[in-house]
Amino acid sequence: MTIKERQDYAATLKREMNCCQAVVRAFADTIPLDETTLMSLSAGFGAGMGTMEGTCGALVGAIIVAGLRTGGNGTVALSRKILPRFKELCGGATICRDLKGIETGKVLCSCENCVRNAVCAAEEAFAEN
Repeated sequence: MTIKERQDYAATLKREMNCCQAVVRAFADTIPLDETTLMSLSAGFGAGMGTMEGTCGALVGAIIVAGLRTGGNGTVALSRKILPRFKELCGGATICRDLKGIETGKVLCSCENCVRNAVCAAEEAFAEN
């Protein structure tokens, strides 16, 4: 699957589930866990960590995928690549409430685009390894 195809798939999934779940499920073909387990694992990250107070769920999903794909070995190194790239693609933010412009009224990145950007950042990091 190309990056674009995976991004489109994740954006389609976002219509049915939270951002974290959409990203994790978009990578299901690359992860040695069944989809039910992946969905349960990522269920608590809708509206970001802490219901918009913390890290964007799409970014959390990308890091979960990194951990699962590496078996935990090398996850930190991948995270160091994924996070800044996601932040760059999303207008400079990683916190859900900032991305959604809750305090400023200025949306930096829609949920659909956060999901797309998380997939892109993850795929780019995986390709570099």
